[in-house]
Amino acid sequence: MSKRRSSVSATNGAASRETSQVSPPTIDKQKLLLSSDAGHFSLVRALHLADLITELNGLCGILSLFSSMRYCLGDPSEHGNLWAALCFLPLGLFFDFLDGKVARWRKKSSMMGQELDSLADLISFGVSPAALAFALGLRTAADHLCLAFFVLCGLTRLARFNVTASHIPKDASGKARYFEGTPIPTTLALDALMAWWLSNGWTHGDLPGGVWMAGTVLEVHPVVLLFVVHGCLMTSRTIHIPKP
Repeated sequence: MSKRRSSVSATNGAASRETSQVSPPTIDKQKLLLSSDAGHFSLVRALHLADLITELNGLCGILSLFSSMRYCLGDPSEHGNLWAALCFLPLGLFFDFLDGKVARWRKKSSMMGQELDSLADLISFGVSPAALAFALGLRTAADHLCLAFFVLCGLTRLARFNVTASHIPKDASGKARYFEGTPIPTTLALDALMAWWLSNGWTHGDLPGGVWMAGTVLEVHPVVLLFVVHGCLMTSRTIHIPKP
């Protein structure tokens, strides 16, 4: 994902973000606040404006999760909560883009921001889509394993980014030249697909492709393999997608 937190100069040995050059004094100041200020609201005071916007990305993912759970507890024929779960995810993407814009505008980035970015993305574009797929009807044991694989791929991709971002070639402005593997927000393509299923009333037993090996321990909905493929694309090291 196009991160606002991309690179710290090699001479400082600090961690990097994917979209903006980070100045050492900014990082040192926030580190000092986080480690030495013991006040009740010290953590809030240490956050930059861009960090607070990142929190809104995470909030959208959490609300999507709750909406999926509310659907599972209610009438399966009432799809209002499913639509709400779907709508929160592109809103999370909006905040994911906005935090980078704000970080570059204010010229404030940090290691804290990089970690917040990854954690919020995991909730909004990893866990929440998997929960939504479960709510739609991918509920067999094999479905669970495939969805768990998808989430773990997203987790691994984000962790790899945090470790390797400083080694990806940069352009003159300090931005990484390409994404290594598909960015995790591309899971919105799966969300759009699920929205199409829902608009046609294809939930539970009506999901496209039906069920394979029904009645056995290997019972699975073949459409769940789309999540497996997407997880593999996210963790690929051979796919290099040029950044806009």
